[in-house]
Amino acid sequence: MEAQKPLLATDRAALMLQLVPYLIGKGEVSLEEAADEFEVTPARMREMVEKLTLIGLPGDGGYWQMANDLFDIDWDLLDDRDIISITNTVGLERAPRLTAREAAALLAGLQLARTLPGVAGTDVYTGLLAKLALGASSTPADVIVVPGPVDEARDTVADALTRGVAVSFTYKAPDAEATTRTVDPVKVHISDGQWYLQGWCHLREAMRTFHMDRVSDLVPTGIPISHGEEPVPVWFEPGADDIVARVRFPDSLSTLLGEYLDRATIESADGMSTATVTVADEYSLRRLAARRGGVVEILAPEGARRAAAEWAAAGLAQYR
Repeated sequence: MEAQKPLLATDRAALMLQLVPYLIGKGEVSLEEAADEFEVTPARMREMVEKLTLIGLPGDGGYWQMANDLFDIDWDLLDDRDIISITNTVGLERAPRLTAREAAALLAGLQLARTLPGVAGTDVYTGLLAKLALGASSTPADVIVVPGPVDEARDTVADALTRGVAVSFTYKAPDAEATTRTVDPVKVHISDGQWYLQGWCHLREAMRTFHMDRVSDLVPTGIPISHGEEPVPVWFEPGADDIVARVRFPDSLSTLLGEYLDRATIESADGMSTATVTVADEYSLRRLAARRGGVVEILAPEGARRAAAEWAAAGLAQYR
């Protein structure tokens, strides 16, 4: 039998933090089963359990004053049958619980995160959803994340990532002819309510970011992924197909524009700022201008000004 390797202090602390909720959830568990679960020897598991009885809540003077201030176990079960059973949990049952609204918010976030390709298996999220619902102080409201038009595309990308193959799709950028792209997918993520696919484009021979709403006929191919380790482009990082735009806004609005200004060149005068920023296409600034109620003005290019005005007019027409 191989000699047991000594554990680092950080490893021991991590194991102890995981051990308590595990034992509480199990109720009773054999020493061998617990050791197998934590990938340690039975002797080390016994040592961990015995040390657990030296941990607890300090009293007013900084030390434990009563027996129930410490974790405790059923020593007879451990000594006679190698069964671990915690008999005192040091008030862990008094841990604060989530409100129904807090639980509902976390449930919605988990359901959204579950749609991200390659993040985690569905069974993992199912377990987390169940635990959150049980951990609420009252029954959380039913949460439904309505499927969006890009859900099927995300599932296809997840399948391609699992199989290690490229995807093929038709991409239609604004004011441009549709092109057929073959892409080694790297990830799909959401920003400002919009879904994007990032990966190596075989046509452009470089990493590219694709707006999922402009992707159609997406299917996995039999082409193995060959550029999956390439650096993913940073948001608004200049690329060969990008456009330089200029926007004007009050200085007080700078903190609200966030990532739009991370790589921008900004000039300020008389309380107004003008930012020169690189964007993927002229249409990408429509949402920025529309959400700021006319406070943000697109100066250039002309196509971006026109696109924002037409988008705002189309929205206004819905109320007539």
